[in-house]
Amino acid sequence: MHKLEGVFQITGWDEAPYAEGPNGAKQTLAKITQQYQGDISGSSEITYLMSYQADGTAVFVGMEKITAEIQGKRGSLLLQHQGKFEAGVASSDFSIVANSGTEALADLSGKGHFRSTENGQANYFLDLAD
Repeated sequence: MHKLEGVFQITGWDEAPYAEGPNGAKQTLAKITQQYQGDISGSSEITYLMSYQADGTAVFVGMEKITAEIQGKRGSLLLQHQGKFEAGVASSDFSIVANSGTEALADLSGKGHFRSTENGQANYFLDLAD
């Protein structure tokens, strides 16, 4: 198992509601771009479906396409996210979608998580399977 870690920075955020309920509850579609640094060096595009509750918390699911260099190998892969937003902190557990890798990243598999810090940044951790 190889452990990868680093930081990503959100570089773009476009979010629009598709359903709204009472007391501020709503569901949205968010399209996000990010830059990765650390053991993953590259960029990503994410689409999240988000559900905000009246208390300000949220849950989200999404797909993220990362185009990057990982351990000296270039290509792309997809991550499947399941996350939440509570007390001002976003976090997600994710896994590499089977058979989603391209080029030199075609055989990667693994699971990880992220936790937001501040200024649109988050720390990521990814355990690659051997």
